[in-house]
Amino acid sequence: MPELPEVETVARTLAPQVCDCVIENSHVLRPGSIHSLSCPMRSLHGRRIMGTGRRGKLLLLDLYPVTTPPQAPHCLIMHLRMTGRVMTWPEGTRPGPHTRCIWDLRTPQGTQRRLFFDDTRAFGLVLAAAPDALQRWAFWRQLGPEPLDLSPQEFIAVLANRDARIKAVLLDQKAVAGIGNIYADEGLFRARIAPDRRASSLTGAEAVRLLQSLQEVLRLSIAQCGSSIRDYRDANGDVGAFQNSFAVYGRSGQPCTVCGRILSKTRVAGRSTVFCQHCQR
Repeated sequence: MPELPEVETVARTLAPQVCDCVIENSHVLRPGSIHSLSCPMRSLHGRRIMGTGRRGKLLLLDLYPVTTPPQAPHCLIMHLRMTGRVMTWPEGTRPGPHTRCIWDLRTPQGTQRRLFFDDTRAFGLVLAAAPDALQRWAFWRQLGPEPLDLSPQEFIAVLANRDARIKAVLLDQKAVAGIGNIYADEGLFRARIAPDRRASSLTGAEAVRLLQSLQEVLRLSIAQCGSSIRDYRDANGDVGAFQNSFAVYGRSGQPCTVCGRILSKTRVAGRSTVFCQHCQR
């Protein structure tokens, strides 16, 4: 947490606040939050934020120089992990107790804003990446395909010959990027597939049904600005609403929304997993 829908929501809500802004200064308040492959933050000074995006659970800011001669584009990447939060604040706003990095921005109107990266548990990472750094970052190179872009045939190929349990495969960022505990549980329930099934045991029809279910759940969550369970807020400071639609996640011991039987709880790939023993096979 945050997972794909939450990071996508942060990217969308952050865009109108930072696009076309120029980074004028930076302040690293916790050096341990900077990835070892990162360029110095000062290398971003004078670069314009051209857009925001997402890859898996990573938040991306695309940066280009405003000076000549042109230089290679950079990307500012933030891995929010458990409690990372990205928001802008007025000029002069002082850091909070969990602020890890600050970037001072000049807006197209000539005013000043501050972009904060806050992280209560300090598990998140910030990477100022030149193109070659991304190719040296094993996590980036090994990220699997985006689930919203996968075709049925591609997803069947992802699952083929994998003896691991299906939920473990969904959580593996090398197999599929962006899915975490919430959306694995919700997608499997919607597809009526037990989380401890071996991935290779799924038929082609079951794999297609699972992909469709995952895509439906992810799109529904994005439409509701993600799921706010503990710390997650979008770039406007607003909470998501998809947690109000959970069918299984966090509902162990409660009735199944389909059959009314009590939902079960187990562990798969070290993660708490809630499912219906009657509906999911």
